[in-house]
Amino acid sequence: MFNFRIIIRIFGIVLVTEGFFMWLSIPVALIFGESDSLHFLLSGAITAGSGMVAYLANRKSDFEIDRRDGYLIVAGSWFLFSLFGTLPFLLTGSIPVFTDAFFETISGFTTTGASVLNNIEELSHGILFWRSLIQWLGGMGIILLTLIILPFLGIGGMQLFAAEVPSPTPDKLHPHVKDTAKRLWMIYLIFTLSETLLLWAGKMGLFDALCHSFTTMATGGYSTKQASIAHWDSSYIHYVIIFFMFLAGTNFTLSYFAMHGRFRKIWANEEFKWYIGFIAGFTLMVTAGLLLTSESGLQISFRDSLFQVVSILTTTGFTTVDYLNWTPALVVIIFIIMFFGGSAGSTGGGPKIMRIVILFKNSTQELKRMIHPNAVIPVRLNRMAVGESIVTNVLAFLAFYAMIAVISIAVMSILGCDLDTALGTVAATLGNIGPGIGDVGPSLNYAEIHTAGKWYLSFLMLVGRLELFTVLVIFSPLFWKK
Repeated sequence: MFNFRIIIRIFGIVLVTEGFFMWLSIPVALIFGESDSLHFLLSGAITAGSGMVAYLANRKSDFEIDRRDGYLIVAGSWFLFSLFGTLPFLLTGSIPVFTDAFFETISGFTTTGASVLNNIEELSHGILFWRSLIQWLGGMGIILLTLIILPFLGIGGMQLFAAEVPSPTPDKLHPHVKDTAKRLWMIYLIFTLSETLLLWAGKMGLFDALCHSFTTMATGGYSTKQASIAHWDSSYIHYVIIFFMFLAGTNFTLSYFAMHGRFRKIWANEEFKWYIGFIAGFTLMVTAGLLLTSESGLQISFRDSLFQVVSILTTTGFTTVDYLNWTPALVVIIFIIMFFGGSAGSTGGGPKIMRIVILFKNSTQELKRMIHPNAVIPVRLNRMAVGESIVTNVLAFLAFYAMIAVISIAVMSILGCDLDTALGTVAATLGNIGPGIGDVGPSLNYAEIHTAGKWYLSFLMLVGRLELFTVLVIFSPLFWKK
């Protein structure tokens, strides 16, 4: 039924990989003369050692995996990454409570950016680096990283790719999934390095520039400063981050086309046009609102509006202002943007622009079908008819998303949150955004959320990051039947 030996074997590869990345924090600690290098050494040794045992104990397993194995591997890998990823926080004493450490870690790996920390700037450079690195790894996807390794071990990875990238129309840049993963990671690396250099040129320290590039490209939002990007009162830094948040929220396939001069494919992409349109429309509305209700000038109003719209829509979660201090109408607009998300094939979370576009088109086409009941009126995207199975999948996804949101708001209310906070926690974690509204706004965090609430929100972050079905299907009785 399930090939548990190969599943455990792949878990082993995932943990060895995580252990290696933990050790990358050791030179950071040494450079800054901090005493936690041994903690990172021990954390990596425990993680990599556990992975090696799992791998060697199952090294003679069959190579075949099916789709159900893929779902277990993806969901299990994200959980294991988060579980072992707590070790640096716990061993260094940065986050001594396991619940808080797990919440911070899974928030990082799912690129949510929801934090329980009130003392970010008091953390060691090694911990700040690890905190940013886990978002960078989670941004492109743990499984995409292992897809580069698995083919060398004789293990096919297409089932993992399908589970990890469950967007309505997944794009492959190459017939072989290993080469697709390599191309995606190369784009990711190029963008990360470019942003680091540009931020460094803008008088942001090299360490801060690297950490913020990690979390920008991951659309994660973890910052090395308690005030987030508001710490730097620099138009240059703000606009550089806006540009790379925009890139991170764009389908990486389009970035690949741009690098190869195939710009016609970009301008012909309908989702990209809607993505730009939503950003422009919401930015104009918020800018107009700020000009009417505040004393900020045009330049500051536009910059703050553009930054917050791009940050929330791409689910990055960086902030330059506390938008809860804006007039209620503008807070409502920000809350609405939380239910959009980035483009399919991006590192952004949320429902995704493509699903919103398909929902809108199907709804308008349904009105036409009511007037012309015998006509065949398909939903079209990029001038091509969208299959009924894709439309059905989109509608089912959005229905599940709405149901989970409603149920979760009720759960968080029962656990002691007021209505604004319940709405904010659910929208921000299920959409992998980070800051929400109520008591989890931009200037606050999740430290005061009930312990049970933190575990529930951790589950929502995982469900949101893996786009519902990858996790929910595991809880279906049919999944476990032969």
